Amino acid sequence: MPFPRKARRPPRVRRATESQAVKQARRVLAIEAAAIAAVSDRLDERFDRAVDVLSACTGRVIVTGMGKSGLICRKIAATLASTGTPASFLHAAEAVHGDFGVVGKHDVILALSHSGETDEILRLLPLIKRYNLPLIALTGNARSTLGRAADVMLDTSVPDEACPLGLAPTASTTAALALGDALAVTLFERRGFTEEDFAVLHPGGSLGRRLLKVGDLMHGGEALPLVQPAAPLAETLVEMTTKRLGVTGVVDADGALVGIVTDGDLRRGLGRTTDINRLGAGELMTPDPKTITADALAARALAEMERYSITSLFIVEPGTRRPVGIIHLHDLLKAGVA
Repeated sequence: MPFPRKARRPPRVRRATESQAVKQARRVLAIEAAAIAAVSDRLDERFDRAVDVLSACTGRVIVTGMGKSGLICRKIAATLASTGTPASFLHAAEAVHGDFGVVGKHDVILALSHSGETDEILRLLPLIKRYNLPLIALTGNARSTLGRAADVMLDTSVPDEACPLGLAPTASTTAALALGDALAVTLFERRGFTEEDFAVLHPGGSLGRRLLKVGDLMHGGEALPLVQPAAPLAETLVEMTTKRLGVTGVVDADGALVGIVTDGDLRRGLGRTTDINRLGAGELMTPDPKTITADALAARALAEMERYSITSLFIVEPGTRRPVGIIHLHDLLKAGVA
């Protein structure tokens, strides 16, 4: 008997020498990661105070900055607004030329300036103080004019910029952006922001589609196909055809859902008798069909359909078997849920 051959080892993959571009990219990412870590290490009670001020705001959070910091401000304002904290971006240069008029007396100012000496922001300080508006500053210079004027100063200083010349804002803007996200998420959790709240603020796009409710997509009222158990085949077929869903629910005298008739049930009925016309809906139906409530996420309806290999779910009143609607797989496909 021949000896079995030894299995060949897969050839060792040698790592190619990294290009200068890849080395540079790794250096940049390492510097920016270190910048975020440095900001994280400095978090203290000032962050708690900032969250308290923002949480107590009954108006909007006005996020203001210039240049690259201004772009970060736009992102922070958008993140706050989309997670339950009303917020708007205010361009600091436009603010000193009349746009400060959009600021309300119940608003909070969140100002970003790495140097803390940005001229346009410093020119806003007298207005902020005149209207007695709370001021939170994100700055890399705690002793700057902005840092000293703020009610709460959050230190976003970084060990190094990723720019080789140390001039272009890179690590500093990354750190400010991350700290803005930290504020938004902390406020998100403190406010008890729910999936339902998120869905209201994100009606479009993939997020909105994922958070659609069954009630948003269901067919109800006159579009709901229903028959009684004693309904003859002809009536059952008419209900299935005219409602354009290929199914019909079967309800008892109290209006409770007791079954469902599908194309498959009709085929199985043909296999049981030579005269299917003699069978009523109650004899053709599949009893105790799967159901769901209108407040369930549409994604859950899809999961139920996949689990049981079905294409329709009846929507019932919570705690009862009374049908109020029906949702078909095609509805989920059209809405982009599937």
